Amino acid sequence: MRWQGKYGRKSTGGRLIPARGKRKYETGREQSDTTIAPVRTKKIETLGGNQKMRMLRADMVTVADPKTGQTKTVKIETVMDNKANLHYMRRNILTKGAVIKTELGAARITNRPGQDGTINAVLLPPQ
Repeated sequence: MRWQGKYGRKSTGGRLIPARGKRKYETGREQSDTTIAPVRTKKIETLGGNQKMRMLRADMVTVADPKTGQTKTVKIETVMDNKANLHYMRRNILTKGAVIKTELGAARITNRPGQDGTINAVLLPPQ
């Protein structure tokens, strides 16, 4: 389990003496690292009895064209750019803000596949 509570140091580098221990709600999960492959999703139980869909693999994306207002579901070819991590481009990992190559052209992902269970993108103007 990952812990997402307070770090044990101040910004100056001095130690923080914790007033309490770790809490269950401060734990995190491993990231999903959505890749390009036939679709595979996973249902996650969250706090309050809610559920979250985790997209593990995907090969289709819903692309919106801002000029025409049309949306189409097209195939993802590759990841062209990913500002979240330079290595994600090489590993074809899909995250929010990643620029992907599709059948219609370059598109930027506008949602979080690891949190939403879908992939939506906006078509970028040709360069």
